[in-house]
Order: sequence, then C-alpha cells, then structure tokens
Amino acid sequence: MAALTEKTIVNFESAFSGKHLSGLWQLMKGYRWAYFGAVISVGVAALTKTATYLVLQYFIDDVLLRSEVTQAILYIVLSFVGLALLQGGFTFLGGTLASRTAEGTVRRLRDYLYDHIQRLSFSYHDATQTGELIQRTTSDVDAVRRFYSEQAIGIGRVLLIFGVNLAAVLNLNVRLGLISIIIVPFIVGISLFFFKRISKVYEDFQEQEAKLSTTLQENLMGVRVVKAFARQMYERDKFEVDNREKLRRGLRLTGMHAIFWPFSDTLSSLQMLAGLAVAAVMTIDGTITLGTFVAYMGMLGWLIWPMRNLGRLIVNISMGLVSFGRIAEVALEPREPLDVGDYVPDGGMRGRIEFDAVDFSYEGATQVLEKISFSCEPGQAVALLGGTGSGKTSLVNLLPRFYDYTGGSVTLDGVELRRYPRSVLRQNIGIVEQEPFLFSRTIRENITYGVGRDVFDDEVEAAARAAAIHDVITTFPEGYNTLVGEKGVTLSGGQKQRVAIARTLLKDPRILILDDSTSSVDLETEGQIREALENLMKNRTTFIIAHRTQSVMNADQILVLDQGEIVEAGTHEELLAGAGFYSQVFEMQARAGTELGEDHSVIH
Repeated sequence: MAALTEKTIVNFESAFSGKHLSGLWQLMKGYRWAYFGAVISVGVAALTKTATYLVLQYFIDDVLLRSEVTQAILYIVLSFVGLALLQGGFTFLGGTLASRTAEGTVRRLRDYLYDHIQRLSFSYHDATQTGELIQRTTSDVDAVRRFYSEQAIGIGRVLLIFGVNLAAVLNLNVRLGLISIIIVPFIVGISLFFFKRISKVYEDFQEQEAKLSTTLQENLMGVRVVKAFARQMYERDKFEVDNREKLRRGLRLTGMHAIFWPFSDTLSSLQMLAGLAVAAVMTIDGTITLGTFVAYMGMLGWLIWPMRNLGRLIVNISMGLVSFGRIAEVALEPREPLDVGDYVPDGGMRGRIEFDAVDFSYEGATQVLEKISFSCEPGQAVALLGGTGSGKTSLVNLLPRFYDYTGGSVTLDGVELRRYPRSVLRQNIGIVEQEPFLFSRTIRENITYGVGRDVFDDEVEAAARAAAIHDVITTFPEGYNTLVGEKGVTLSGGQKQRVAIARTLLKDPRILILDDSTSSVDLETEGQIREALENLMKNRTTFIIAHRTQSVMNADQILVLDQGEIVEAGTHEELLAGAGFYSQVFEMQARAGTELGEDHSVIH
C-alpha cells in the first residue's frame, strides 16, 4: 500500500495517542489544504445568498421605490445571475474538496488499521472477537468518514456563514443584529447537554452492533455444523435476542435525537418570529426601510439555520468522537515487533534446538508448560504425543515466537531464541496447521502463498507431488488454476490438508512443524504423505504433533506430554519397551486397527 509510509505510521500513532479532536486533526495531515478549500468554497457558495439579499435591498430601496427602473435593472439581473453561477460553482468545488478530504483521510486510516491488526500479537487476537474488529474497521471508520465529510466541513461552514451574516445584519441595524442571536447560548447549552448523553448511548449501540456482527460471523463460519445438527431455529433465536437488544439501544439513540430536535426547532422558530416581529414594527414606524426589511428576512434565515445546524453538528460530532475512540483502542495496542533482535545467522540456520526448564503460560491463565527440557540435533524429527490440552501445540508455538516463554531458556543453534527477530524465525520455520486455512484464490496461489519470490510451475508441481495432491489437482478441469472456495470448501478435508502441506514444503524451511497435519486424511492418504515427508524431512529439523503412534514411529525422539510436563521421552523402541502411556496407546491403536481390518474383510 503505497500511501502507508513509515512517516504516515508515525503520524497515525501520534494522532491516536492524543485527544480525540486533535487526533482527528492530525489524521488530516496532507489533506488540510483541501479541507480549508472545502470550508471556504461552501462558505462562499452560501454567502452568495447574503450578497443576493443585499442586491435585493438595493433594488427595492434605490430602484423600485425611486422609480428609477432604467439601465440599473440590467445590472441587477446580471448580478443575480452571476451570484447564482458563483453559488453553483463553489458548491461543486466545496463538495469535491470535502469528498477528497474525507475519502483520502479515511482510505489511509483503513490501510493503517488493516496493517496494524495483522501486526498485533497472537495474545491480542486470542482475547478479541473477530466481529468486534470487523465492526471497528467498518462501521466506526465510516462514522469517522462522516465526521470529515459532514461535521468537520459543516463546523467551518456554519461559523463562516454565521459570522458574515451577523456582520451584515449588524451593518443593516445593530438592534436587529443583537435580537437575532438571543438563542445562541441556549442552542449551544442544549447541544452540549445532549452531546454527553448521546456519546454514551451511541457507544452502547456500537458495542451491541459489534456483538451482533460476531454472532453473524460465527454462524456463517459454522453454517455446516448448524445444518448438520439442525440448529437453525436455535441460531435464529440467539440472533433474535442480540438483534432485539440492538433495536432497543437503537430506539434509545433515535429517541435522544427525537428529543433534541423539537427543542432546537422550537427555539429557532421562536427566534425567527421574534426577529420578524421586531423588524416589521421597525419598518412600520420608519426605523428601517422596506428594502432593509426584505434583506433582513432573508439574512435572518441564514442566521437561524447555522445556529440550528450548529446544534445538530455538536450532537453528531459526539458519534464521530466515540467511533474515533473505539478505533484508537485498537490502534494503541502494541504491535508485535517482527524485526527486534540482535542476531541474524550469516549462513542460514542449522536447526539445533534445546529447551532448558522452559515454563509458559498464556496471559491471565494457569501454567501450560512446566520445566520442559530436551534437545534435538539438526535434521532430527521430534514427535510430540499427549492428550488434548497437554501442551503440544503451545510448545511448538514458542519456536516461531508466536508466544514467548515465561521461564527457562530456548536456544536455536546455541543462540537464545529471543535474540532472533521474529521475521527471521518465521522465514525459516514452516508450519502445517491442525486446521488448515486456504484463501479464496486458485490452488496455485494457495501453494505459493508463503514464498516471497516468483515460483516456476515445476516447483509447484514438485511440492504438490510430495504432498500427494498433484494427481488430485490434475483431475480438476482448471488444474492448478482451479479457484478454491471460501475456506477451501471446494476441497475435501484431506485435500485441503495436503495443499497446506505443499504450501509449507515449497517454502523449504529449515525447521518444519506438522501440527497433527494428517488428522484430516484417511489411512491410505496418510501413508502417502508420510512416505513423501520422510524424504523431505531429511536435513530439516521437524516437529510432529500426532495422535496416531503410527505417524511418529520413525521419529528420532518421541516426547509424551501430560498436563504441560514431559512424562516420557525416547525412541519408539525405547518407549514401547516400557509400560507407560506410549506403549498403552500403541497397543490400543494396534488392537483397534486389527479389529477394523477384520471388519473390513468381513464387509468385502
């Protein structure tokens, strides 16, 4: 994104750290001249009306009433036409500059937020709902856009129109000018009163809308589960509860506006009547001329309208400030430092890893790993077994520094892991997730996703063959250009897993992490993948998380975890000779496999 430079990032960070209004002003950097141009343009367009009323005053007092309808009428007509053209031209210019200010500023804001959210830590994403982030990057950003396009421009326009028209009315008659602004303190006071209350109500409304977005997002992502368990009615009722609460808060918000408008409209109408009544009496007793009265009637509307609109803008600004505050909460979250570290290996990584009394716990959670100690040489395969929640995935997540260990020491090639920049670690570590994620792109694009260079077709095919997916891909009409549906729904679970494996293999990492990567495939496919991986894991340190002992039999060492501790360690033969957890699981799975084989033979 070309617009998002390092200087822009610094400006944004500074903007979110300050007060809301000053922050919004800082975000406009680069568009401030356009903003001033928009304010002046819409102000000039409106002020042509004031000039029109002054021309009308002259026409009535100096032309009509003096019966001097001569050549002056031509100048007056030309003046009206010229003022109308000016109004139209500056209205167009003001709208264009206002749109440029709002859309340009918000475009950079969206870019920044998108980039920032991707750089937040795993801990933050673990604790934050996806729907909440979507809400803040869409609805709240749109509220900020409206602030720039409407409220920010409107405030400047209102103040300019009010000031010039007040000066014009005072020039006509000081008494009329003072009478015309009696309600200003009342309008401002009422607006500030509602400003504080609407801010809180609007914030509650946005929070509920975010909750509704989360409910919808979870339902759409889990729609297959919903249908499989026939829970459509349950999901509908759950959505209805959240939707009804959003309705309640929305009605409260609109109710606050409904209360505000009658107050401001009543005061504005009373001000209008009072001004016209006084002006009419002054015209009858000869204090002002008929032309002055007509001009004042027009200008009075351009005094009352800015007052009324000022109140609306003050109230609506509260919503923009609330949304800016909600965005700032995300923007002020510290980014995960990818390039912080003082050690970058010259000749690449070898892959020797040592854990020494490592402890780890998630933020605000109990201990997940405790006193983990083991080491592996470059090119070795380490298998991790254990029940659900035993800490297997947490352990391997420490290697790319998705999380940092809280105690002990982890070294890579003899260097403390924290000394490596995260970007260097992740470039050299390949991961196949337990639940693979594919993007809504072609199969080829999904396989080449993790490679930061141009890739030849034969490289893609070699990775696909190694992952036992090439023959499947060639059966599709479009081959490698087949478009994968959202979340890979056009592929089976095993096919998605193998595409994910091909993506990791093409990256050619020094360290490979297979997080239960064969859990979604059948036994035949698992055998194909296992055979291919045995060749590809040579000279590459590999961590294998698996539930099937058959998947880890050839590992150089097997670690059995239970409640965050290593309870057994050794090779397949060593562990099988004991009477521990591993041998029990192996015998149970072997017995289950024999029984399945007998059943299979009976069926066929």
